[in-house]
Amino acid sequence: MTETVSAEIPVSAGSRPRHVAIIMDGNNRWAKERRLKGVAGHKAGVDAVKAVVETCAREGVEVLTLFAFSSENWRRPQDEVTALMKLFLFALEREVKRLHRNGICLRIIGDRSAFNEALQEHMTKAEELTRNNTAMTLVIAANYGGHWDIAQATRKVAQRVKAGELEPSDITDNLIQQHLSLGSLPVPDLMIRTAGEQRISNFMLWHLAYAELYFSPAYWPDFKEDEMRKALQAYAGRQRRFGQTDDQIAARSSKK
Repeated sequence: MTETVSAEIPVSAGSRPRHVAIIMDGNNRWAKERRLKGVAGHKAGVDAVKAVVETCAREGVEVLTLFAFSSENWRRPQDEVTALMKLFLFALEREVKRLHRNGICLRIIGDRSAFNEALQEHMTKAEELTRNNTAMTLVIAANYGGHWDIAQATRKVAQRVKAGELEPSDITDNLIQQHLSLGSLPVPDLMIRTAGEQRISNFMLWHLAYAELYFSPAYWPDFKEDEMRKALQAYAGRQRRFGQTDDQIAARSSKK
């Protein structure tokens, strides 16, 4: 359900999400409404990425994950896929130094084997350049799918069992999570999807189990600082229960 949020709700440290994950949707529809080619929407979306990264860094978000290209997006028209790959490479070449100057660590998750060698090389170089930065972690999910992530994690666990490093009884939720693409980072507290769609489309299926969901009607190219702040304010107004009752939450809060 799309929300109308009062700007009066403060986004304090205690009510701020540590990790925000975003499905950046609506680039094609944004372009179509303007009678432009689809790639024009993707190019306009780059400006929204910059605005959202800057806003999250300024608001103290620790991790921002952006769903840039899903494993299902290869089904799109070939000319659009080719344009997206060129745009991705261009953005890496142009923006990684800016991220580095601002102390942002870049991580890229997903199956890279489908990308060409030049793009894979730039991904590796970008990660190496920013590896030790601590201001914020920006995660780009490219050729990523939640099913793929869970499958690759369970394969790694199975290999460890086969090698005699683990017993089947050693397999726990925490162990599987450690082998997921973002095993070393906090799971998302807030998942945002733009353009009015209300589904998660195979994005971070394991990680979003307890995330707060926020659906914005804005197309991604229009989702900039004001829209990002609306989402943060909506999160600040939520009560996260994790299976507990209101009374338990109130009792816990009174002890702080």
